[in-house]
This record gives sequence, C-alpha cells and structure tokens, in this order.
Amino acid sequence: MGKVIVSFKIMPKDVDVNLDELEKRIAKEISPQKIEREPIAFGLVALRITKLVPEESGELEKIENKIKSLSGVGEVEIVGISRSL
Repeated sequence: MGKVIVSFKIMPKDVDVNLDELEKRIAKEISPQKIEREPIAFGLVALRITKLVPEESGELEKIENKIKSLSGVGEVEIVGISRSL
C-alpha cells in the first residue's frame, strides 16, 4: 500500500496553552513532516500539522487519537488528505 499526506488543524484548549511546548510534544509523539502556526482570532493560534501516513486501515485514527490525548489540545480536525507519489 502507498502513503497519504494528511494535514491536521489542531486547536489548543485556550489562548494560555504554551504552543512551543505543545509543538514539542506533538513532534515527539507523531514525528510530523511540518508544523506551522495559523492565527485564528483574538490571540488564538492553531497548529497546522502535515504528516505522511501509511494508507492502511486505522492508521489515520491512531494518529488523530494520539494528538487528541496530548494535554493542551482542544480539537483536532483533518483539513486535507492527498496521495503521495
């Protein structure tokens, strides 16, 4: 099977969450290819994570659940999926 490129939008629980620490925990837990910050509103900043994921049943859900289990994470949304070449 191939791999897919998945983009996640991760919302912190509130504006007081230390994004530097959250980025480190995410990087340690899932080893993403890219992490970017996306300003939302009123000081709230989301993290945009890009990860290469094996195209196998349940892999995407495992990664999503790992992210959700981290302290400081409010919401996790998949905003894009495409096949890698």
